[in-house]
Amino acid sequence: MERPLFLGLDSSTQGLKCTLIDDQLQIVYERALNFDRDLPQFGTTGGAHIGEDGLTVTSPAPMWVAALDLLLEQMQADGAPLDAICAISGSGQQHGSVWLKDGSEDILANLDAQKPLGSQLAGMFATEDSPIWMDSSTKEQCRAREDALGGAQATAALTGSRAYERFTGNQIAKMYAQQPEVYDATERICLVSSFMATLLKGAYAPIDASDGSGMNLMDIRTRTWAPQALACTAPDLASKLGKIVASHADIGTLHPYFVSRYGFSPRTRLVAWSGDNPNSLAGLRLQEAGDIAISMGTSYTVFGFLREAQPSATEGHIFVNPVDPDAFMAMVCYKNGALVRDRIRDASADGSWDTFSALVADSPVGNDGQIGFYFFDAEITPPIHQTGARRFDANDKPVGAFAPAAECRAVVEGQCLSMRLHGANIGFSPKRILATGGASVDREMLRVLSNVFGVPVFIAAKSDSASLGASYRALHGWRCWQEDRFVSFGESLGGEPPLTCAMEPDAAAHACYTDMMERYANLESKLIEEEA
Repeated sequence: MERPLFLGLDSSTQGLKCTLIDDQLQIVYERALNFDRDLPQFGTTGGAHIGEDGLTVTSPAPMWVAALDLLLEQMQADGAPLDAICAISGSGQQHGSVWLKDGSEDILANLDAQKPLGSQLAGMFATEDSPIWMDSSTKEQCRAREDALGGAQATAALTGSRAYERFTGNQIAKMYAQQPEVYDATERICLVSSFMATLLKGAYAPIDASDGSGMNLMDIRTRTWAPQALACTAPDLASKLGKIVASHADIGTLHPYFVSRYGFSPRTRLVAWSGDNPNSLAGLRLQEAGDIAISMGTSYTVFGFLREAQPSATEGHIFVNPVDPDAFMAMVCYKNGALVRDRIRDASADGSWDTFSALVADSPVGNDGQIGFYFFDAEITPPIHQTGARRFDANDKPVGAFAPAAECRAVVEGQCLSMRLHGANIGFSPKRILATGGASVDREMLRVLSNVFGVPVFIAAKSDSASLGASYRALHGWRCWQEDRFVSFGESLGGEPPLTCAMEPDAAAHACYTDMMERYANLESKLIEEEA
């Protein structure tokens, strides 16, 4: 008998990817397409359209429909065993919204398997321009939300985050204020995640609690829409949003369209889709309080598993946990990640990573008290908009430059100290760190990271892609559905993931960095005050 298979789909900003696994978590098939390259008719750059104001950023919703058509055609042509797939789940870029007209569910219910989806759904959208996470045009709506809810901290305490411009609630408020005809014509407002699930289901799919946490609309403790947050957004909003479900929830079977057109089994179950960040947590299999992941790519992201929520008005986000409905996940984002290290490498290490690492290794722990802050882009955490490097000597006096070795160590230590500081501010008390992304191959970076936090650093054996997390969640949700009870994520996946311990902390180095934390925090606070 053929092994049961589980499909994870990831609709990211730039493309659509699939990962197919068996019940032993082995990847049996992967495929990806790029919106710009493979669907040029939509005229996107990086999967998006940027408005003339430079602030408004959207993606064409029909592009996501065409992408699903194309990817499934490619899977079928490749001979992927679609008939052995037991369950499908997915990941959607967080904060994007899709606006469906009255009567859209009737259109979905009557799909013709002889025609592609795109040709049948073209008239389904109240607007084809879907606001996405890159949009920053809702500053006015954010201020109004925080005023209505009692301030930034009250907004965070209720919804998990202060009001952010990209968050869906603020995008809805803008749409209602500026394009009321679109709002009035809309029967269902989906997230990108629930929209893709809606296509597969052939009926409106619910929003899962984890992705729903990124809207400034949901009470993160009751996992329900917060009436006061809805009231300050737009009228009759609850009916347009539909219900919220747990991330592991079974939401029905695949629409017969996909059975007839592509050869899926009619018994294929659908598990609620979630956002890309929650799916990354699932892909890394973080399952216990004290597990945190640090993704060190172009930007840096610190996220982890929390039992208790500690929302902040100044930094980070608290989401409902995608693998444990009674827990939370927290996340801190940095724009100034690997690209900053690249610039310091080029300027101080002749463009060589080997030279960069050697300079860090040959310089003292704590850098003789020298601390650097490097903001080559306006930063999210901390909220610094003035770009440039700020360097301080051991007496906290500003200096214009460091020696090359001190410069290389300063950027590494500064990034790690910042992650410890801001992670602690939203509740992280890590027992171990899972490092991913390009910089995670740098042993000196891992050494400093381990010593700053005082915990071992591990590397995953497999990719941390959101589509892999979605395939894990498909398996998890399917097992919960089969047993008609909540099965723990770890139990459903067979326990602990295979991890390699890459670095153990040095006690003396950790003590040095702990002594530095107060100085680092005070210097950062002064930089923030200078911008106020």
